[in-house]
Amino acid sequence: MAKQEEMTVVKGLDLERYMGRWYEIASFPSRFQPRDGQDTRATYTLRSDGTVNVLNETWSGGRRGSIEGTAYKADPSSDEAKLKVKFYVPPFLPIFPVVGDYWVLYIDDDYQYALIGQPSRSYLWILCRQTHLDEEVYNMLVEKAKEVGYDVQKLHKTPQTDPPPEADTAPRDTKGIWWIKSLFGR
Repeated sequence: MAKQEEMTVVKGLDLERYMGRWYEIASFPSRFQPRDGQDTRATYTLRSDGTVNVLNETWSGGRRGSIEGTAYKADPSSDEAKLKVKFYVPPFLPIFPVVGDYWVLYIDDDYQYALIGQPSRSYLWILCRQTHLDEEVYNMLVEKAKEVGYDVQKLHKTPQTDPPPEADTAPRDTKGIWWIKSLFGR
């Protein structure tokens, strides 16, 4: 197999500007999310110690599922946007730490859309501040992913409702069954 091109990541990411809500426009299907998930989004909040609180939410069958975690720089001395994200699963009984790579491969100057990946190329996300992304911009991000060796045929667009659902009005998935399935279901 030909050697894959080294992935370049964003340098000098402004974490404060990166904070807030991002909507998942497309991603590689993941065992960590329900297959029928929609309105998937992430909300990032900077903590005083420099780490980031991560809240991932998705709706499935009309119910809101969520998990919280922590993101932090993989190498505090580097200016590369290579983060580690740690979640404890399952959410209702947080026992097992699951740590993953979160590399910002591309972000526009206004911090409105981003391409997120990781070194194994098993996961890929296209995120946007809005629930929809201009097709031209989407195609440009897909092309960037393809250039660094991603199989973009695996990309799945995430259904998003406009306006997005409110977290406090949705019935909550208290069982967290899909998180259990995600751990053992590969």
